[in-house]
Amino acid sequence: MGILGKKVLVLGLSKSGIAAAKFAKKHGAIVYLSEGKYVEEENKGKVAELESLGIQVEYGGHSDEFIVNAEVVITSPGIPPHSEIIQRIRKHNIPVISELELAYRECDIPFIIITGTNGKTTTTALTEHILAKTLKAKACGNIGQPPCNIADENLDYFVCEASSYQLEMSPSLKPFISVWTNFTPDHIDWHQGLENYFKAKAKVFKEPQAPKYSVLNAKDEKLMEFSQQADGEIFYFAGNIGNNCCYIENNEIVYKKDGNSESIIKLADCPLIGEHNYQNIMCAIICAKLTGVENNIIKQAIMEFKAPAHRLEKITQKGGITFYNDSKATNPEAAIVAIDSFNDTDVVLIAGGRDKNTDLTEFCESVKKHIKTVILIGEATDRFEQNLKANGFANIIKEETMQSAIDKGIELNPDVVLLSPACASFDMFTSYENRGEVFRDYVLSRV
Repeated sequence: MGILGKKVLVLGLSKSGIAAAKFAKKHGAIVYLSEGKYVEEENKGKVAELESLGIQVEYGGHSDEFIVNAEVVITSPGIPPHSEIIQRIRKHNIPVISELELAYRECDIPFIIITGTNGKTTTTALTEHILAKTLKAKACGNIGQPPCNIADENLDYFVCEASSYQLEMSPSLKPFISVWTNFTPDHIDWHQGLENYFKAKAKVFKEPQAPKYSVLNAKDEKLMEFSQQADGEIFYFAGNIGNNCCYIENNEIVYKKDGNSESIIKLADCPLIGEHNYQNIMCAIICAKLTGVENNIIKQAIMEFKAPAHRLEKITQKGGITFYNDSKATNPEAAIVAIDSFNDTDVVLIAGGRDKNTDLTEFCESVKKHIKTVILIGEATDRFEQNLKANGFANIIKEETMQSAIDKGIELNPDVVLLSPACASFDMFTSYENRGEVFRDYVLSRV
């Protein structure tokens, strides 16, 4: 793009907004940052730092003065396209892009983009972990740090977890590898429709933004249907399909390219459990192989890897009970993935929180197959109880707090106590991270 000397307007005092503003200023742009909300006391230091760099900052609203003559606007992921400020800017025919798009345009480091409704954080972290054994690769995007923070480093690859919000505002991003882990309904309000949500992710798999390699989930019907439209050399994971794929055979993960198969790792050697995690591992293996990492290094890196916090994270094993923190499961689809990871095991599930009011039929079916007892907490308790009972599951306990739910779980003496809420956290906690930390800390204090 060449931002030297251009007026760049950054929307939002977010992590990505600050990164974009600093990067643009460093590269010779005239930078303005506009924050719609009033800045709280703890964030005023961020404003002062930006101003010390020569960046003009306003907050408490978006003024016409900041918009006028802007040659490009860099928006934060939290601002939807239909928002009043984006509509105002578009009336002036000013291009609006993401911080991710800015990094792509201004540097020549190839992107490995990992997107999907669920599983992208674990896949991104594992891919970075493997590649970093022999290459200069760093995770960025929704995991780690914004790409603009590391765009001036001497890297071989960005390994970027990209949300639909970021991809929606990245009109020229053309990755080296695009990975789509799965697709289920989410973020419908932001995108104003499910089809718009799908299209936002699909952009980086099709011309003119097609990658060199498209990696798609063979077990996702929507993505298999889409594969007929996808461009680039296509690789499937979770199924032995075609000449390029990664799949499980004889309890081993097998990689196949151009029809030639090779075993990479036995499932017994994988530290991550469950079908969804095996899929995450397969995605990472494909990325590693396509960037030239050797099999023995891939295997060793996988064996050393630990799951990111709050994603079916093993907390501890004590007194015959294993505790798992899957607080990141903020919708029923994500919780089903965790629940289905356990077979022929006595599992106590702690679920509930702020209800997203999505259909619970499949969640209830999964619970019936894999869970012995459900402990419900939070605002969603009554609806979850009604749905579980209506679907034939009655072994339900209601508790008022996370701590009392854990106490009850320990008292039942199961094989596993699993926190996988299937709900947002904001009724009782500040975030899913906060919810997971409360679970972890209290479990460790009890055992």
